[in-house]
Amino acid sequence: MAFEIVKAPTAFALDPSSKATARIKDERHLAWIRTLPSVISGEIGRCEACHIRYGDPMYRKKRTGKGQKPDDCWTVPMTPEEHREQHSMNEKAFWDAQGIDPLRIAHALYAVTGETDAAIKIIVNARMR
Repeated sequence: MAFEIVKAPTAFALDPSSKATARIKDERHLAWIRTLPSVISGEIGRCEACHIRYGDPMYRKKRTGKGQKPDDCWTVPMTPEEHREQHSMNEKAFWDAQGIDPLRIAHALYAVTGETDAAIKIIVNARMR
């Protein structure tokens, strides 16, 4: 006797249109991210909290569609100019050119929210690669 397991078409999808979920907001985390040095240049004092939009199954991160923002845990600090450049081209290509995995950094920063010394170590290590 054989059994068939029927998988829903959206079971493993990273596409945001497959499952409607509310965006997770964390203003405290965003405010803290803005106080950190840029993950690209190391510049301090004028960073923005930049959301990472592309998806990656390794981090269980869904791709974000137009008009949507990712959860606030998927942010890294960048200067306004760096942030504009990130959005002016293919985002994954931008990060590959920098040699930085922004999802790994965002994940690590969220784990230490509020701990600035730990965050600076994460950023410095990311920039050394």
